[in-house]
Amino acid sequence: MRRSRLAFASAATVAVLGPLLWLWQDSLMPDTYSLTDMGYADYGGGPGGSSAHGGHAAHSGTARDVTQLAADAKRPADVAVTMVARKQRFRLPSGRDFDGYTLNGASPGPTVSAVEGQLVEVRLVNESVPGGITLHWHGVDVPNAADGVAGVTQDAVGVGEQFTYRFVADQTGTFWYHSHQMSHEQVRGGLLGALVVTPASGAGKRVDVVALSHLYRGVRTINGYEGDVRVEAPPGARARVRVINTEYGVMQTWVSGVPFRLAAVDGTELNGPAPVRDTAVAVAAGGRTDLEVTMPADGSPVRVHLGGPTGVVLGSKSYDLPPLPRPAATLDPLTYGTPARLAFDPAAPNRRFNYDIGRRPGFLDGVPGLWWTINGGLYPDVPMFHVREGDVVRMRVSNHSGEAHPMHLHGHHAVVLSRDGVPATGSPWWVDSLEVGSGETYEIAFVADNPGLWMDHCHNLPHASEGLTAHLMYEGVTTPFTVGGPAGNVPE
Repeated sequence: MRRSRLAFASAATVAVLGPLLWLWQDSLMPDTYSLTDMGYADYGGGPGGSSAHGGHAAHSGTARDVTQLAADAKRPADVAVTMVARKQRFRLPSGRDFDGYTLNGASPGPTVSAVEGQLVEVRLVNESVPGGITLHWHGVDVPNAADGVAGVTQDAVGVGEQFTYRFVADQTGTFWYHSHQMSHEQVRGGLLGALVVTPASGAGKRVDVVALSHLYRGVRTINGYEGDVRVEAPPGARARVRVINTEYGVMQTWVSGVPFRLAAVDGTELNGPAPVRDTAVAVAAGGRTDLEVTMPADGSPVRVHLGGPTGVVLGSKSYDLPPLPRPAATLDPLTYGTPARLAFDPAAPNRRFNYDIGRRPGFLDGVPGLWWTINGGLYPDVPMFHVREGDVVRMRVSNHSGEAHPMHLHGHHAVVLSRDGVPATGSPWWVDSLEVGSGETYEIAFVADNPGLWMDHCHNLPHASEGLTAHLMYEGVTTPFTVGGPAGNVPE
């Protein structure tokens, strides 16, 4: 009888623990692997292409690796910058000391400024950042070799090493850059900065202000300063405030004192933006919002709030303007501005993809927890979205995870077609960082016009490190880089 009970208990233990052990074993990632070996191929209803998923070589003569997808090596740089990265204790412009990372001895790093059409060259030197570093040009549709993702488009730049990024700044607007090696740690620690590209034709006479918001140990700063940033703006002047949200959640911004226009989102100008007032604008994590105001003729100051009582105060005679509470109304880009014709037809796509975000218990690289899922699968059992150059792509992004996710597609901008089945009726709303709230569904579309291997992930960066990452892969493109390996590549 005792033997029967023991046998029964043993069988029950095996029945319970056996599947768990199998799931644990199945979740373990190799020490070194290619992103092209992960997950499963999703062709979105289009042709399978000439190269197999899983990192196998394409048919002879058709393969290009990501290092070949680069700017003209013979063209001289118009804008040349050297950035030296260090791990160190530094002093913010506000005077507070902080242990983190710097570029050229400061955080945020230097603002990179270019004129449309110029070739930008940035030489990154790692003086003392352990574990390596990269620079990703967030929102800029750079050639794939310059995308700055460790283990995908390059190896992490180790201590004593350097890497040069080259790209033509053919998009005007507000962008930023940050590390994409251990990004959830290094971005929070200060490895970031702003990038602004102005039109070749000139933007006219106006006051132009970069307002990069970042939290250092929970302290909100604007361009590294705590409290208000004061900017000279004469009466009657037109001012553009370029709001950059480097944090992991939505940041509300609003203007007190005068009406304003939402001039641009994620580096793309809106069509026919009308003046509004007593209205907030939601800026997604990683997203950018350009607000334009006309200064009062009597010299009164104007405050642009960034996430709270502090912000940018524009003025001339005085900067004495008390903060106002956040307005109850929030501007909806789905209906704001004037419609305009698109250069492609999103109603006739070559590929249709689903990106369904959920959450469930399981193992991620052997660690038990409640993890994010994509189309029901835990990483690495997630889709690799395959496209051909020139494809019109339509993607349905839905979120049933219980938390909001700011979704960021590298190398492309997508136009929002609808939210929860309601069609967009305003200006074309182009995004590279889209806040998808829990329970929301967006339809977006884009043209696959930038060959490469591109991340499509949540820009709440800890979420990306917890499995909320997929990739867009072009036919015939390969990569020689691997996650892990001698370079210790850890993109998230």
